[in-house]
Amino acid sequence: MQARCERATPRLVVLTGPTAVGKSVLALALAERFGAEIISADSRQVYRGMEIGTAVPTPEDRARVPHHLVSYVEPDQPYDVATYQRDAEAALAGVAARGRPALLVGGSYHYIQAVVERLALPAVPPQPELRARLEAEAAALGTAALYARLAALDPAAAADILPGNLRRIVRALEVIEVTGRPFSAQSRRRGPPRPALRLALTCPRSELYRRIDERVDDMLAAGWLEEVRALLARGFDRRLPSMSASGYRELAAYLEGELTLEEAVRRTKFSTHAFARRQYAWFRRDPALVWIERGPGLERQAERLIHDYLTGGAEQE
Repeated sequence: MQARCERATPRLVVLTGPTAVGKSVLALALAERFGAEIISADSRQVYRGMEIGTAVPTPEDRARVPHHLVSYVEPDQPYDVATYQRDAEAALAGVAARGRPALLVGGSYHYIQAVVERLALPAVPPQPELRARLEAEAAALGTAALYARLAALDPAAAADILPGNLRRIVRALEVIEVTGRPFSAQSRRRGPPRPALRLALTCPRSELYRRIDERVDDMLAAGWLEEVRALLARGFDRRLPSMSASGYRELAAYLEGELTLEEAVRRTKFSTHAFARRQYAWFRRDPALVWIERGPGLERQAERLIHDYLTGGAEQE
């Protein structure tokens, strides 16, 4: 019976951290070292045709190590954390069947929580008309107005959502309106947390901002603007949730004559800095994270932690 349970659930290592901190490069080296497969935990890397701006691993990297849950959803296809949870569970089962460890890698921490903490998510399908109305209200009145409404209707849900996270605010209000019940009451843990080693990669804030700015420049040099142009040409509206990833709406605004390229790039870098700050706000809520700092010996430190965990070290919850 014990052997059957072990095959059903692979040994799991989480590697998270803010955008541009270097998770993907480290994960690739660690996966090769331990014979692991990588499962993306990035809410934007799921979309097909957005590989440059979301830093999807290259075909060469995917040939070196199996990657799951990247570039498999059309940009206009509804996709939420409940769908991700289902897809990630299927990917984990496949990794377990192959007898390999799994690396859950990404900065979308609510996605990671859904998998590791086995959240019981509301089974409410997207309501396009309701979402459009709520998003129009946010555009007219500001995100703070919708957040205040959520705080009045469901204080517990508001306490668990960052005030600037419009997507999650809209989702919570959507579920409340459809079900007539608090969103927080429908997002309880469904069982004990999945055993996992939870690592978080970090670096000084000034270094992170420099890395973000350099990555934006590198993406542009790699053809990011042409990628956005192709998405618009295919009819994908820049107001789609998929296009809310930092840079896509800004570059689309340039292509549609509303911004200069210089201003679009400046706004992209600024919004990505702000996104990294919001990510840290999420990470600080998880006391189980083991923080590792960029610098000499980083890979060796991570290898030691993972080796100890995989060979019988204390399991985390």
